[in-house]
Amino acid sequence: MLLSLEKTNPELQLKMNKLQEIRIEKLSLSMGIGQAGDPLDKAVKLMESISGSKAVQTTTNKRIPTWNIRPGLAVGCLVTLRKKKVELLKNLLAAVKNTLKASQFSGRTVSFGIPEYIDIPEAKYDPDIGIIGLQVSVTLERPGYRVIRRSVRKGKIGKNSQISSEETIEFMKNKFNVEIEGWLQVITIKFSNNWK
Repeated sequence: MLLSLEKTNPELQLKMNKLQEIRIEKLSLSMGIGQAGDPLDKAVKLMESISGSKAVQTTTNKRIPTWNIRPGLAVGCLVTLRKKKVELLKNLLAAVKNTLKASQFSGRTVSFGIPEYIDIPEAKYDPDIGIIGLQVSVTLERPGYRVIRRSVRKGKIGKNSQISSEETIEFMKNKFNVEIEGWLQVITIKFSNNWK
């Protein structure tokens, strides 16, 4: 009965496909400075100017005496962007010339680095800050992923709703016109493993 409804009613089929649509859950920008003080303050200032949101300092939880690192020492900063603010991703991808490597994709996550913040369009050089790079991480999701985040009756995501690396690559190619280096090698390896 359900199969016949799907074939005869295109509106029902469209609604069912909406649950498979991939969207951006969050965009995370981070910088690791390695020390507290003036360099970290400059990084926080830069991060806030790039993102337009308040940056949070990240602290260590390990002790490494040779690097003068102790637990609780602030060594970096982080900003998480959601909803309309993820439009910044277009500028961040332009900084790496819309080119990513296949190795930068892991499941529903894409991570890449920007060596110099002045490569980002609309970012102006600040002589007080100097040249600093940053790390960008994009997390994708489908409708229904809220069940793994809620505090009451937490659930798991089914196999049909999980996002693979291949789907993440296709999403980035279609939505942002990203070119993938080494993508053919990944496909070749995948098919050669299936033939064995």
